[in-house]
Amino acid sequence: MKKLFLAVLLLTLSACAFAQQDYVGRYDVFAGYSYLGSPKINLTQRGFNTQLGYNVRRWLALGFDYSNQDGRGTLVPNELKTAYYNDVEGLIQAGIYGVPTPFGVPPSIPANYSAYVPFSARTQTFTGGPQLAWHHFKKVTLFVHPSIGAIHEHINLEPHDAFTTFVAGPSGALVLAGVLHSTHPSDTTYFYGVGGGADYNLTKHFHLRADAEFVHVFLFSGLLADSRNSVRLSFGPTFNFGKNVSR
Repeated sequence: MKKLFLAVLLLTLSACAFAQQDYVGRYDVFAGYSYLGSPKINLTQRGFNTQLGYNVRRWLALGFDYSNQDGRGTLVPNELKTAYYNDVEGLIQAGIYGVPTPFGVPPSIPANYSAYVPFSARTQTFTGGPQLAWHHFKKVTLFVHPSIGAIHEHINLEPHDAFTTFVAGPSGALVLAGVLHSTHPSDTTYFYGVGGGADYNLTKHFHLRADAEFVHVFLFSGLLADSRNSVRLSFGPTFNFGKNVSR
């Protein structure tokens, strides 16, 4: 996806002609493929992104953005807040040496055991706001916009062995499940960042869009030690229609 995105941008920029666009429709509708990556928790997601825009001026649009992605990641103790990290580390030591804990005796594990819990995630984003556009080139429209909105994420923890089942499962230590209330936790919060990209104008009303956003996310702040950075890449067709915006 990243290579395709870069190829589209290079094609777009190389095709620029130094004549302004004659037509800028009042309305824009975009729908396409979307990639969302959060390297800190090894989370990679794919889905779709749609955008609706109203061109107030040739250089200014107001719009709404929605995306929905599914994927998989990995949760490790180092990513937890200190209290929960200490709980998990204590259980690891108890599992290695067979020591009882207030949660019970953890399953026996080797001394070099590395704890992690895979999970699946569905993430939705909701954004509204302004976008600045540059129509100087006949074949290309460049744009930039703030990325500030709401994000909702639903996670399904998937313990993969006896120890992680003990830690995350309802019959065990509840170190994770107790914080998140279940093994199917959800969270809704805000994010902020910046985005931008380009439309390659195939015809008067039909374009190909490549869009990139870099955002900072605060999901699961009660459990995770730090917030995370994410990047979203989107690619697909855009339809421009309505009365020509002359200025």
